[in-house]
Amino acid sequence: MAKKNDALKTTVLAFERKLDPSDALFRAGNWEDRAQAAQWNLVPVREKSVRGTISNRLKAKDQDPAKLDAAIENPNLQTVDVAALPHDADTLAVRFTLRVLAGAGTPSACNNAEYQNKLKQTVTGYVNEHGFGELAHRYACNLANGRFLWRNRVGAEQIEVVVSQMKGGQAEKQWTFNALDLSLRNFEGNDQTRELGKLIAEALAGDRYLLLDIVAFARVGAGQEVFPSQELILDRSRGDKSKTLYKIGDDDNAAIHSQKLGNALRTIDTWYPAPEDGSDLGPIAVEPYGSVTTQATAFRQPKQKMDCNYSGHAA
Repeated sequence: MAKKNDALKTTVLAFERKLDPSDALFRAGNWEDRAQAAQWNLVPVREKSVRGTISNRLKAKDQDPAKLDAAIENPNLQTVDVAALPHDADTLAVRFTLRVLAGAGTPSACNNAEYQNKLKQTVTGYVNEHGFGELAHRYACNLANGRFLWRNRVGAEQIEVVVSQMKGGQAEKQWTFNALDLSLRNFEGNDQTRELGKLIAEALAGDRYLLLDIVAFARVGAGQEVFPSQELILDRSRGDKSKTLYKIGDDDNAAIHSQKLGNALRTIDTWYPAPEDGSDLGPIAVEPYGSVTTQATAFRQPKQKMDCNYSGHAA
């Protein structure tokens, strides 16, 4: 039996993503004109200044009625970025491309050859036993159900996702999905998602080149606010805006980060240990420790040997 200190270790280990999305641009138009979406106007990000009220819970020492009345009298002035559809357009179009690359499990950097060989054996063993079929089908389902729309998916009257297989700049094959017919909590899919998943699996295995063009149409209502990515501003001295949205180009066009799209596509982990309170969160994004920031919880604890650093149970 190998001793604990005989375990293979490496101090440098890095991988390149194999699902490689672009940023997603926002356009605005009308539902019945979806065939002309390429000519729709881009959605700009603009500033808005508002007078808010004090709504946060006060500390115990500040809960005196007189102090509360005085605090509420002070305006909570804010400057924020917003993006919204024009009042003559009821549909948001979100478009991006996705490259599917081969070489899963092959690190782009590793300073221990023995570790790299063991890793290659582990990945090859998984691929030989299971293949990429299940993983690829789950990725296909997350394209079809429009998970990548994030908040823009909530409350939409209709959502259509069009996925095109591109070759030589032209659509070689196309799939159209009614996103609201597909669940966000399971990956049952349908014949179309299985067909798309098969192509993704072949690309992950290195059997084909695959570039997908994805357009999602969300009918949210004329003039309604839409939701690009929000920027993380580490240096607040650069401005006094309380919310800064992601924008592309000289015209400040609203967009979603490629990282946020990727996070939605890899939300396929349903194999993590069930929460102790018995709640069902549905799938979570693939992370080494199964971390879910909105829950402030890591569901793959190392002590349970269910984290992705444990070769016997790597997801």
